[in-house]
Amino acid sequence: MDDSMETGSLPLYQDRPRTTFPDMRTKPTMPLMFRFLMRMNVRLLFVLLFLGFGAIFYVGASTSPIIVFVFSICIISFLLSIYLTNWVLAKDEGPPEMLQISDAIHDGAEGFFKTQYGSISKMAFLLALVIFGIYMFRPQQESSGLGRLTSASITVFSFLLGAVCSGMAGYVGMWVSVRANVRVSSAARRSAREALQIAVRAGGFSALVVVGMAVIGVAILYATFYVWLGVDSPGSMKVTDLPLLLVVYGFGASFVALFAQLGGGIYTKAADVGADLVGKVEQGIPEDDPRNPAVIADLVGDNVGDCAARGADLFESIAAEIISAMILGGTMAQRCKIEDKSFDPSGFILFPLVIHSFDLIISSVGMFSIRGTRDPGVIGIMEDPMTILQKGYSVTIVLAVVTFGLSTRWMLYTEQAPSAWLNFALCGLVGIMTAYIFVWITQYYTDYKHEPVRKLALSSSTGHGTNVIAGISLGLESTALPVLVISVSIVLAFWLGQTSGLVDDVGNPTGGLFGTAVATMGMLSTAAYVLTMDMFGPIADNAGGIVEMSQQPESVREITDVLDAAGNTTKATTKGFAIGSAALASFLLFSAYMDEVASFAHSSFTQVDIAIPEVFVGGLLGSMLIFLFSAWACAAVGRTAQEVVNEVRRQFIERPGIMDFKEKPDYGRCVAIVASASLREMIKPGALAIISPIFVGILFRILFVFQVVAAMLMFATVSGILMALFLNTAGGAWDNAKKYIETGALGGKGSESHKAAVTGDTVGDPFKDTAGPSLHVLIKMLATITLVMAPVFL
Repeated sequence: MDDSMETGSLPLYQDRPRTTFPDMRTKPTMPLMFRFLMRMNVRLLFVLLFLGFGAIFYVGASTSPIIVFVFSICIISFLLSIYLTNWVLAKDEGPPEMLQISDAIHDGAEGFFKTQYGSISKMAFLLALVIFGIYMFRPQQESSGLGRLTSASITVFSFLLGAVCSGMAGYVGMWVSVRANVRVSSAARRSAREALQIAVRAGGFSALVVVGMAVIGVAILYATFYVWLGVDSPGSMKVTDLPLLLVVYGFGASFVALFAQLGGGIYTKAADVGADLVGKVEQGIPEDDPRNPAVIADLVGDNVGDCAARGADLFESIAAEIISAMILGGTMAQRCKIEDKSFDPSGFILFPLVIHSFDLIISSVGMFSIRGTRDPGVIGIMEDPMTILQKGYSVTIVLAVVTFGLSTRWMLYTEQAPSAWLNFALCGLVGIMTAYIFVWITQYYTDYKHEPVRKLALSSSTGHGTNVIAGISLGLESTALPVLVISVSIVLAFWLGQTSGLVDDVGNPTGGLFGTAVATMGMLSTAAYVLTMDMFGPIADNAGGIVEMSQQPESVREITDVLDAAGNTTKATTKGFAIGSAALASFLLFSAYMDEVASFAHSSFTQVDIAIPEVFVGGLLGSMLIFLFSAWACAAVGRTAQEVVNEVRRQFIERPGIMDFKEKPDYGRCVAIVASASLREMIKPGALAIISPIFVGILFRILFVFQVVAAMLMFATVSGILMALFLNTAGGAWDNAKKYIETGALGGKGSESHKAAVTGDTVGDPFKDTAGPSLHVLIKMLATITLVMAPVFL
């Protein structure tokens, strides 16, 4: 890597015949709501926004000053995201050939998004009708203090709102990536640091919107129900019971996130595998070469799989964690009789919203700590992007520790246990440390600067088989350290909560589960910055593709290759982070499910006895569900990739001039194949995830064994965590082993080692970008389904 990468001085480049790229747009692809807003008169829009915000603040002020604080921070973060958008879009888009490729990616991504989310919305509406019917006729309905129609209406509204917000989060993630990629490519012609900063700030825009929407969505729903239902007034619902009404919001978010992750993951990896197997292995052409008919589909996949799906995924993760922590906070306040001691228990309930509000602030500081190019007069080598990103993360971590401590003192102080807030602050510290350690472990196993990936690359020198064996063993080994960290975190946080001094009316400690909830909040207290690093990955990957396809000088491609390799690590890091938070959040949701069952059954439910045959069978079914879901997800990628491989081979045979730049590949045909196949293939594994817990719950209800669903949920969570860790880490390691060889190690590009590494990468693609990310959505969705359907299972 030489100085020219930082200073922007590029060597002479002999131009080759340019390839033109098709317009993938057949009709307007922007969602109807956004098109409607774009056509509105600006003054009318501002008036409506002012009235809307005024109504939100009025409802918030009628609920709690804490809600007003949360609303204020979220709106400020939205304004900051607008600034980041303007800053990114003000950057130049490069020469016409770059813009042409970017337009093709943009059209393909938005076209698929509209079709995919159209299908998801139909399924969501159908499921909403089913939920309405269940809540209208389920037993023990009046025990909640609400009428059947009111409860059913609230449930369906919450479900649809969660689904809509999750879909919007996904669209925001894709919207920025398809506009930032070409600007990063253009900046790479001048400065590596400038390209890095644009990618980070584009990812930051998406992160602020996604996290802000998750927080403000739950806050608006909470405040609306508080005012509408007259909570805490005589004869009405208590505030400690209110969070249970929010569970279906999380279910709606999980539903959309699962299908978005499945459909987007199948799309991106089928196109990637098909392009690599024929282009890189059979034809020996570079990655993202314009002669490859599947290359546009591959780049479109980065946006619909890694950006749109990840935005919906992280939205769902944060929403589920907030709601589960609010439920446990309300339950603990009720058991400790805090509401009876002239003390407002809403501090324990609203604490998660405050933590994530501070997350928006501290993550913004971390983002802006990554500055642009150094003094132009100073010539230096290109800095390691991961080092720069890690510095920003370190700033965010330090601020998270400070704000978390202040938040616990503000929200969790109670005269019943004056030192309890300190114990909970330590629980938060445990969560923050867990997040940091998870990031480090994931980097160790997936970054080619460390020994595991270099050993994996070395195994490629002896063939394809040894590469695959080494990758599988690395993935299996990588599950050990994260599980140990999660185990220590859960036990330590539970112990700190138990010793906080909060006790029930008979003197039993009750803060253990809430301590675990606080640790989960600590782990997600830097979620916005972690999501920024995740969005950085596909933007950098797309930028590299645009540089290659527009035939820019090799020195520009070297810059984007380094950014892409760092992006592979940040994507793997985010997946590890999401799995860790999913493990803790699922433990909380499982505990909330047991509390809800005990409430409806009017009996204690604190243990699941797997010595009962039916209960043991439920556990086996939960573990089987994880393996079968993973198999169907990977098989879907394989079948779709076969269609892409056959199409690419056909074009190379029937159009021999493609290799000499004399004929143009049919990019649109590959895009159409992948789009239709991914929409078709996402249905079966998604339906399996939704129907299985409902079927098992109703079946074993007939046998009067209500513990079966709890066992299924417990075993599925444990199996899902281990499987997701294995799939994500193995896939990321295979990808970066290939990148390491492409830097010139072990023979470099085109060598036999490189071909073996490409095989490993294609094996790992459905692992890390389809099955793996879908699993941590699945285990949380299983928990929310069981919470929603708990009365039906009794």
